Amino acid sequence: MSLVGLLVGLALLIHLTMRGVELLIAAPLCALLVALTSGFALFPQAAAQGDPAFTAAYMQGFVGFVQTWFFMFLLGSLFGKVMEASGAADSVAVWIVKKLGARHAVIAVVTACAVLTYGGVSLFVVAFSVYPMALSLFRVADVPRRFIPAALALGSVTFTMTSAGSPEIQNWIPTKFLGTTPYAGWEVSLVVAIMMAVVGHVWLSWLVRRAVAAGEHFTVRDDDPHVEDRRLPPVWRSALPLAAVLVVSFVLHDALKESALIVALGAGVLSGIVLNTGFLKGRIGDAMAAGALGALIAIANTAAVVGFGGVAKLTGGFQAAVDFMTHLPGSPLIGAAIAVSVIAGLTGSASGGQSIALPLLAPIYLGQGVNPDALHRVVSISSGALDSLPHNGYVVTTIRSICRESYAAAYPAVAAMTVIMPALGTALAVVLFNL
Repeated sequence: MSLVGLLVGLALLIHLTMRGVELLIAAPLCALLVALTSGFALFPQAAAQGDPAFTAAYMQGFVGFVQTWFFMFLLGSLFGKVMEASGAADSVAVWIVKKLGARHAVIAVVTACAVLTYGGVSLFVVAFSVYPMALSLFRVADVPRRFIPAALALGSVTFTMTSAGSPEIQNWIPTKFLGTTPYAGWEVSLVVAIMMAVVGHVWLSWLVRRAVAAGEHFTVRDDDPHVEDRRLPPVWRSALPLAAVLVVSFVLHDALKESALIVALGAGVLSGIVLNTGFLKGRIGDAMAAGALGALIAIANTAAVVGFGGVAKLTGGFQAAVDFMTHLPGSPLIGAAIAVSVIAGLTGSASGGQSIALPLLAPIYLGQGVNPDALHRVVSISSGALDSLPHNGYVVTTIRSICRESYAAAYPAVAAMTVIMPALGTALAVVLFNL
């Protein structure tokens, strides 16, 4: 009954998300269903000594995630907004687009997203920044617009999000539990990243060509946004804040561990303001306010699904599933990859899935003598697979809010890029680490 309730709760969470219900409502509601089917009391006062209660379990997961990652989300959001408001993000993206041209619309969009994401700009800010240019490119190239979400996702949440050295938190969370660095397993990570980028681009380009051959074209809408005609900072000045994030995180990691990311993103914010002050006139206040609000929304939505996972992980069905996955025959890395991917799928969040899975799994696998660097990289890559099911916050925002496409039209290509490609990358990483 507990396992059935867990699966039904997950299915309901996906359904409600696709119907547009806010995660802050859908996640606790589905967590309540999971709790009731597992016999949890609603409140701690009604629970027997040592037994879980729904409100306590949910809020422990919710608050714990906020407590650990709030400053990373806040500074990451502020950095993204400074880059956006100053025009630095547009400057980098426009430079890449001009170099590659409309004839290579897909790879231009993917590359622009990849550079910004690996430079530390928030995934959501990258999507908002690059979308107008992607729209212009796809219009000129007459490429069906329903593939824009997949191009944005391939460049943002696959080979850049979970690669060695990436300042995205999906690459940093394992350092807290495994004692590793963000550059763990970089040799394997490099091979996997190249594979995902090349194969993903080839696959997406093939999907586009097939659609065009079937008679699909770009369709113009009256409310389409356009690239703002404004003076942008030089590309070198725009790229320096991105470099600052990467350099500072590299230099300070040994001393500050995961807290180095706070300093690195802070350095990115300050350098973005100092270098592009003239382009921020009249915008800095609004950028700070929007960044702070965006951070609260992003971390609240992620914490909401972590709260769902906080309830799920106390159920008998979840414990049985974890026990099964951690005792799979063969390489322990396979069990770790499957376990993290499934838990990330349950929560709809790579960062949330890691935050729930690693406290449970790290002691087991490290106790078995698994190489921490290999475990870090496999966990990071595998967390980016099933997390991209339809209830994932980035997927919902990109498809529905930014690109204004239907799930039926856009999600198959998005799933190919963000579910299947990371799964293939995980398999390749496991093979390489076992050689």
